[in-house]
Amino acid sequence: MRFIVRVILNALALWLMTLILGGHVLVTPFGPEWWQNVLTYLLIGLVFGIVNGVVGTIVKIVAFPLYILTLGLISIIVNGLLLWLVHWLSTLAGFGLMVVPGWPEGFWWGVLAALVLGVIGWILGIVFRPLVKKEGRNH
Repeated sequence: MRFIVRVILNALALWLMTLILGGHVLVTPFGPEWWQNVLTYLLIGLVFGIVNGVVGTIVKIVAFPLYILTLGLISIIVNGLLLWLVHWLSTLAGFGLMVVPGWPEGFWWGVLAALVLGVIGWILGIVFRPLVKKEGRNH
């Protein structure tokens, strides 16, 4: 249940992020129907959760000295690269997250998108904390 709520919150955060960053970061859905649009956001939220959970954890472990050296500011760049990875994986599937192509413009829009996505995810996490809270905890 907790995983499904996290995927839905990721999809909601992605939707809000694409509204904020308009023409620079957008989502191409499966088709014109509303349910295809919702399904696209849910699938991208799932891919983002898996990439962030697996690849993000590995990068954080390997780059731990850089995190300490930069006082955690490298996480903004790492999150931008993870968002670019989600962009690449979803375009391979023929749908999904589109960040402005090109270097360095696309990279910096990806970093900004990751920053906006992180802030929105943090706010949604606070609002929906009772739904995401681990079971078995008393506090």
